[in-house]
Amino acid sequence: MDAQITTVRGSNQSGMRAHNERLVLSLIRQMGPQPKAEIARRTKLSAQTVSVIMRALEADGLLEKGTPVRGKVGQPSIPMSLVADGAYFLGLKVGRRSLELILTDFIGTVVTRIWHPHSFPTPDRVVEFTRTGIATIFDELSSAQRDRVAGLGIALPFRIWDWANTLETAGDELDAWRDRDIAGDITAFCEFPVYLQNDASAACGAELVFGDQDKSAEFLYFFIGYFVGGGLVMDNALYTGPTGNAAALGSIPVTDQNGSPRQLVDVASLAELEHALNASGQSGADIWTSPNSWDISDRFVEDWTTSAAQGLAKAIASATCVIDFECVMIDGWMPSVVRHSLVRKVAEQLEINRIAGIDVPEMREGTIGSDARALGAASLPLSNRFLVDSKAILKG
Repeated sequence: MDAQITTVRGSNQSGMRAHNERLVLSLIRQMGPQPKAEIARRTKLSAQTVSVIMRALEADGLLEKGTPVRGKVGQPSIPMSLVADGAYFLGLKVGRRSLELILTDFIGTVVTRIWHPHSFPTPDRVVEFTRTGIATIFDELSSAQRDRVAGLGIALPFRIWDWANTLETAGDELDAWRDRDIAGDITAFCEFPVYLQNDASAACGAELVFGDQDKSAEFLYFFIGYFVGGGLVMDNALYTGPTGNAAALGSIPVTDQNGSPRQLVDVASLAELEHALNASGQSGADIWTSPNSWDISDRFVEDWTTSAAQGLAKAIASATCVIDFECVMIDGWMPSVVRHSLVRKVAEQLEINRIAGIDVPEMREGTIGSDARALGAASLPLSNRFLVDSKAILKG
C-alpha cells in the first residue's frame, strides 16, 4: 500500500488523474464488479469524471464490461470488473527452507510457480534462482504478456543472520546477508521495478489485498513458517515502521511450558516441530514437502499446537496491552485442519488467562494460506503501481 496517498476522496483536477484511476481500481478490487454510478457515489467523483476514467482503464486493458443488469426503470447498469491479464506481477519468497518465485495475474491468481528447497538461503543462491526463474517464466509468456509484467516483489526475512543457531548453520554462512543489497542485485537484470519487504509483513499485506474484506480496520497478524513472524494493520493500512521491521512478533519474550524465559520464535515456529520429529528418529523434512497434508503422527502435531498456542496467547496478550486490537489472524505453512486447531487453542488460552482491564480480541484464521508470503511479495508492485491505501476507499 502506498503510504504517501492520504486523500480520502477523489479529485476532479486533471493533475490527479493517476490517483483517481488507482482509486477506481482499488474500489473494484475490494468491492467486486461495480457500475459507473456506484463508483461515482462512493468516490464522490462526478459522473463525467468516472466515465472518462473508466474508458481510459478499459482502453488500457485493465477493466472490462460485464453483463448488463436491468432494473425496474431506466437504462441497465453495466458492472465493470478487473481484467485478469491486464497486468502481471512476480513475487519472490525467500524462505528458511525453500525459495519460491510466482507469477500472478491482475486478480491475484497464481499463473506459474517455481519452487526450490534448500537447507538455508544465501544471497548468491537467491540471485541465481531469481535470474533463471524469471527467464523460465518469461519463456512461457507471449510478448504482450511480458510487456504487462509490472514488477517484482521480494519477501525476505530481515536480519536473518541473527537466527544462525535456529537454522543450525554456522554464523559466517549467513553473515553474507549483512551487507548485501539483494534488491539491488536483482534490479540489475530486471527491466521492471523491484520492491523489498519483510516476509511476515508481506504475508500480512497479502491478507490485506487479496484476503476476505470483512476484517477489522486494526488487526495483528501471525504467519507461522519455519519461524514465526508478524504483521500489523492500523486504520486499514499495513504498518512496517521506520526500519520496515515492525511487528517482529517472533522476538516477543514469552515463557515455555516449564516457565522458562524464551522468545516466541522458540515455541511457536515450525522449526520446533521439525526438531521434535528429528529427535524421535522421523524426518522433520516431511512437513516441508507440502503445506496441504503432513504425513506425521498426530501426537507430534498435538504437542506442537498446544505449546505454540500457549506462546502465541502470551504474545497476543502483551501486544493487546499496547494496542487495542479487535482481531488477531493466524496463518502459516500448515494444513487447514492444523491451522484451525491452533487458532481454537489460542482462543481457549486467551480466555483461560484473561488479563484484567483488557478485552480479548477475536481470533480468526488467515484466508490466504501457505502462499501468503509469495503473494504478499507479488502484491508490492501491484499496490505501488495500481492501488491506493485501503483507508482511502470510502465505505459509502
